[in-house]
Amino acid sequence: MRIPSAVNAVVVAALVLTAATLTACGGNSDTAGDAKVPDDPAQVKGDITYAIWDVNQQPAMQEIIKAFNQQYPNVKVSISLAVFDQYFTKLKTQGSSDNLPDVFWMNGPNFQLFAANKQLAGLDGLQLDFANYPKALNALYTLDGKQYGVPKDFDTIALWYNKKLFADAKVAEPTADWTWDDYKTAAGKLKAALSPKGIYASSDELGNQGNYYPAILSNGGSILKDGKSGYADPKTAEALQFWSDMVKEGYTPSGAQGAEIRGRDRFFSGKAAMMWNGNWLVSAALKSPVKNDLAILPLPKAPSGERKTVIHGIGNVMSAKTKNPEASAAFLKFLSGKEAALIQAKAGAANPAYTGTQTDFVNSAPYALKTFIDAADQYSEPYPVSKDTAVWNKLELDLLLPAFGGDKPMAEVGQEVATKMDEALGKEK
Repeated sequence: MRIPSAVNAVVVAALVLTAATLTACGGNSDTAGDAKVPDDPAQVKGDITYAIWDVNQQPAMQEIIKAFNQQYPNVKVSISLAVFDQYFTKLKTQGSSDNLPDVFWMNGPNFQLFAANKQLAGLDGLQLDFANYPKALNALYTLDGKQYGVPKDFDTIALWYNKKLFADAKVAEPTADWTWDDYKTAAGKLKAALSPKGIYASSDELGNQGNYYPAILSNGGSILKDGKSGYADPKTAEALQFWSDMVKEGYTPSGAQGAEIRGRDRFFSGKAAMMWNGNWLVSAALKSPVKNDLAILPLPKAPSGERKTVIHGIGNVMSAKTKNPEASAAFLKFLSGKEAALIQAKAGAANPAYTGTQTDFVNSAPYALKTFIDAADQYSEPYPVSKDTAVWNKLELDLLLPAFGGDKPMAEVGQEVATKMDEALGKEK
């Protein structure tokens, strides 16, 4: 799970504010420099902390730690878990006082801020072969020619649906040839049949990575291009209007309703028939009461006939200020290897970035998980980021989420986003 679909506006605001603190306080003291792996594992001792944000992946991370301890028995790795809505707020507060976790998860929108402020250790000393990871993700965790993060996994977006609910509603199941019009038409039929039972046609979370980014790109629009906002593009506005219409017709919950109950929670409790969402939800799907009713297909196509998804992935990084650089470097290198990738793949925790390990992920659940792999190979686009992505991500959230389902044309809303986003981007230079 890499950029959860519905991020609390207050939390995003906190990220923006703490970014200023991080810039002011971070990177001023001596750092650990590049991560270096010690020669003798038996001599490596001490306690380190590994920070993550996904409780569904925690069991797999614990298994990875057990495997690491087979090689490094004298290192104790403690997991620090914080939900995503609090994770980066906490991380930036820790960074401002040079007290980051030793090793931790990072995402694309926040990476450049931490790297530019010398909060992350370089990876040259790990002697990794970066050809083992997707180029787009290596690039995502590189700044000024230096790589600071190792891709842990990668994710794309597909159509999840509940076969039983489609059957109950007497609506034909989706196909790989579905278009946006097919999605809306089916949603109308599902609403008519299922809403009296308190079940939504869809539970799309109206988030950037899961919903409007794929729609924008599929429709030939853009989010960020040549350092400028793409929200003024008519093609972008058409994609936003698609989601606004879905809300207006009552097919999918509004932003306010999504804040009360997340779309994925509705879906996995059998209270919604379909949704656009990512492969980070596989382990949650397997634990759900409707696990045997679920299926996956490629996203519906835009009117142009195109389908696109963004590709993103978590990166494992190491604090440049860690108090135990040897143990931290050893653990980071283990996290970067094939064994750790296979552990998370077999658990269905995430789709590993390490080349050649995705098959185990595909086989980890009775769903068409290869759909996500094919999406990455055939029709994915890099997740859009800049130095201070959180600033304009907040603009997206503040302006788009309440506008979905409203009477204001999304072309006007998109123009407002573009104007303010370009102002924010101009301040990055």
